[in-house]
Amino acid sequence: MSETVRRKGKVGYLLLAPAALWLVLFFVIPFYSLVATSLFDQGGSDFRGYQMTYAFGNYVDVVQEYAGPFGRSLLYGAIATAFCLVLGYVLAYAIAFKAGRWKNLMLVLVIAPFFTSFLVRTLSWKLILADDGFIVNTLQTLQVLGDDGRLLATPIAVVAGLTYNFLPFMVLPLYASIDKIDHRLIEASSDLYANPFVGFFKVTWPLSLPGVVSGTLLTFIPAVGDYINAQFLGSTNERVIGNVIQAQFTDANNYPVASALSVLLMVLILAMVLVYVRRAGTEDLL
Repeated sequence: MSETVRRKGKVGYLLLAPAALWLVLFFVIPFYSLVATSLFDQGGSDFRGYQMTYAFGNYVDVVQEYAGPFGRSLLYGAIATAFCLVLGYVLAYAIAFKAGRWKNLMLVLVIAPFFTSFLVRTLSWKLILADDGFIVNTLQTLQVLGDDGRLLATPIAVVAGLTYNFLPFMVLPLYASIDKIDHRLIEASSDLYANPFVGFFKVTWPLSLPGVVSGTLLTFIPAVGDYINAQFLGSTNERVIGNVIQAQFTDANNYPVASALSVLLMVLILAMVLVYVRRAGTEDLL
């Protein structure tokens, strides 16, 4: 019996080996390289000119200099995640409980934007929110915007782009969670004289909480790191930390600063995720 158990254990390790090798090659080694680069001095003019000096002061410097883009990234990501949660919950609830035989079609429509390039979808919003576009002209006619008012190159455009692009990441986990809810529990709350509002927050919302947590994480994490929407829909005043990292890597060739910013962003998001999951009471999701 013990020999059989040992053989099964070896088979399990062999099955894990390809995934472990993949993680080592494409996560552990690149992450180590990123952390090491963040500790180089900033005196070189190109990558070969940098030296390992364990310059931990790089982290202090980037926090002091780029606190604005950091805060802007977190703010835009949080607002977009909140909008996605509201819109996505309504849509997921409708698909799960109201769509009937159209359920599969509506799910396909949710993921249909993924068949188009992320860049193309963002550029389409640039056309939709253009100064001479239908939306701006309509808002100006309704006196919501002034005659010289605009939406493009504003925080509104950036948040709108983030919300649109990452909405499917919210809808799918919410749908998977809501669809598992036994509708008889909702009917029971009504039989116990709970109005729809109370029944929702006492029954539906707690049972769908795993989907809420998963959806907000899947939306917030990429939204904070995204820079495409800020680059095409915002202005220089709407630069987020992703724009700074991209510019430092590709334009300024300042690898230590770019690496330090990347490491800080990863650590900050990881810390926020751990606190959020613990506060939400769903540690088993990680």
